[in-house]
Amino acid sequence: MSRSAVAAVAHGLALAALLVLSPAQAARQRPNVVLIVTDDQDVFLGGMTPMKKTNALIAQMGVSFLNAYVPSALCCPSRASILTGKYPHNHHVVNNTLEGNCSSKSWQKIQEPNTFPALLKSMCGYQTFFAGKYLNEYGAEDAGGVSHVPPGWSFWYALEKNSKYYNYTLSVNGKARRHGENYSVDYLTDVLANMSLDFLEYKSNFEPFFMMISTPAPHSPWTAAPQYKNSFQNVSAPRNSNFNIHGKNKHWLIRQAKTPMTNSSIQFLDDAYRKRWQTLLSVDDLVEKLVKKLEVHGELDNTYIFYTSDNGFHTGKFSLPIDKRQLYEFDIKVPLLVRGPGIKPNQTNKMLVANIDLGPTILDIAGYDLNKTQMDGMSLLPLLRGDKNVTWRSDFLVEYQGEGYNGSDPTCPGLGPGVTHCFPDCVCEDSYNNTYACVRTMSTSWDLQYCEFDDREVFVEVYNLTADPHQINNIAKTIDQEILEKMNYRLMMLQSCSGATCRTPGVFDPGYRFDPRLMFSNHGVRARRFSTRSLSSI
Repeated sequence: MSRSAVAAVAHGLALAALLVLSPAQAARQRPNVVLIVTDDQDVFLGGMTPMKKTNALIAQMGVSFLNAYVPSALCCPSRASILTGKYPHNHHVVNNTLEGNCSSKSWQKIQEPNTFPALLKSMCGYQTFFAGKYLNEYGAEDAGGVSHVPPGWSFWYALEKNSKYYNYTLSVNGKARRHGENYSVDYLTDVLANMSLDFLEYKSNFEPFFMMISTPAPHSPWTAAPQYKNSFQNVSAPRNSNFNIHGKNKHWLIRQAKTPMTNSSIQFLDDAYRKRWQTLLSVDDLVEKLVKKLEVHGELDNTYIFYTSDNGFHTGKFSLPIDKRQLYEFDIKVPLLVRGPGIKPNQTNKMLVANIDLGPTILDIAGYDLNKTQMDGMSLLPLLRGDKNVTWRSDFLVEYQGEGYNGSDPTCPGLGPGVTHCFPDCVCEDSYNNTYACVRTMSTSWDLQYCEFDDREVFVEVYNLTADPHQINNIAKTIDQEILEKMNYRLMMLQSCSGATCRTPGVFDPGYRFDPRLMFSNHGVRARRFSTRSLSSI
């Protein structure tokens, strides 16, 4: 028999063997992965409290990471970090605008071909499914409109632009589909659930799958499903010790907030807090439907399910009404729950993790060699498996480039140019010089945050979160000078890191090396100025 005939027979036998496999047997060959990303769901202010089903089906059946963070407290930069496994200074998405590289032509050309879903599909043989909000400027006419389908997706159901619940457009594999305001067929969270269930019903049973489901909830406009509009009537925003107080010794943008807040502002933020929880109940239903479908198909035990958010949120902290974007725990800390093969139930993990770790983790699960990537993050798989003596990071980088109008904000023209996202009482949530970088450190000796602003003051904020978990007291002027210098140098290192250099020992790690001769400022602390080169040069 010729070699070609032997090959043909072998191929036929292999195909026959595959055909007699049950879907569950075929799926066991490699794990499946589901990633659920909510929009603006905090963990610091009780954002997971409404999620009873999610907590039961994911957290109690797996691990909850208690110190999970994002490197930028804003939707588009954070989502870009999830997709690329990189810090913002390496993927160059700095805010929610096309000019800030959010779903721009530059992003599409340089970053999208190297996202982890693209590698899963092209290099690992996964069928891939996306449904929901992608990036805030996705679908913009100047960036290809909804006909643009990023590489790496077998099935693409992406929301045009930012989160909505009704009256939106989806890109269905590059074709526009308009939705109205009929709850039974248009409510976006439920539409995403139904699309996800349909995918699980009709997908191939002979390839592993990856699903990314990105819900609008709990982002504004906070439109709850009809059955949940009266939920949580007695709930109000938490009155922590940093609620409705003046942000003394903080960056000017925080200091400009009016204290005490007006009664109308407090009523507004309490109402927003309740509505956010109401929208999350539909996400809770989505999780339940998804888990049940996987169980019915015999695929649950071979599927990793990740649940997280793109950033946190604040309601009344330091008298800022509602938003994200700031450097504080309430904006940069997010939920991260994981269940899956080999993960013991009812675990908590205190390691310092970030959303740049999601891409490396999922590629690691798929068996891809992480040394072939340029990702800044680390695989969580050793932590998920409960491996002993895992060497892990003690710090990570937070960075944000503020948004501001060249002209005055129309809400508050008296404030002059440079501010944005202003409320009727002229409290503004952002400005062009709300541009900062931080080192967030957790070690056996310190729970510390060190931040520098790129403004005329070169303003510095430092917090000891062991003594001051609500970050009320800025200790930049009282902390030991040597620690300040080391943190400044570490920040410079992280702001220029790429790949493995982003994972070097932190200030309080045994392997850390510091040369004080590198510090050359009149005051002993030199702030690294942020890169201002235009995107056209990227």
